Amino acid sequence: MIQLSPSAKKIQDLLNSLGYNYTVIEHAESTRTAQEAADRAGCELGQIVKSLIFRGKTSGKSILVLTSGANRVDEKRISEYAGESISRADADFVRTVTGFAIGGVPPIGHNQKMETYLDEDFLQYQVIWAAAGTPNAIFELKTGDLQKMTGGKIVCVK
Repeated sequence: MIQLSPSAKKIQDLLNSLGYNYTVIEHAESTRTAQEAADRAGCELGQIVKSLIFRGKTSGKSILVLTSGANRVDEKRISEYAGESISRADADFVRTVTGFAIGGVPPIGHNQKMETYLDEDFLQYQVIWAAAGTPNAIFELKTGDLQKMTGGKIVCVK
């Protein structure tokens, strides 16, 4: 087995500690974009979990939106769920609240607990793929387990 980078190993160890038998795969090529991740995983674009971080404009709270790789998030809709206007978080904020750089943010293992919304479009798939801590690492998981892992509220995000 290939040695995982520290960030990818952190996610692998977390998956194991949570009792999941999922394997983090670190590729030589990028999985930074949803399309790159789908190409590496050999799946549909819609099966890729994009972990997007937003920030409440009033409260400053962090909001995690786990959306299908095929979708664009409707920020106005997420603002309604969050109860305040939101903005896309900058790279420093993302690194602070998650512990990971943009392009490799996993759905779990963050520095801070976040209000989390899960794209209802994932429900059409048995399995999906998520980032695993680096712009080259992903893991496959059952769709239902993503909700269990994150406690995310299943909503329409587009």
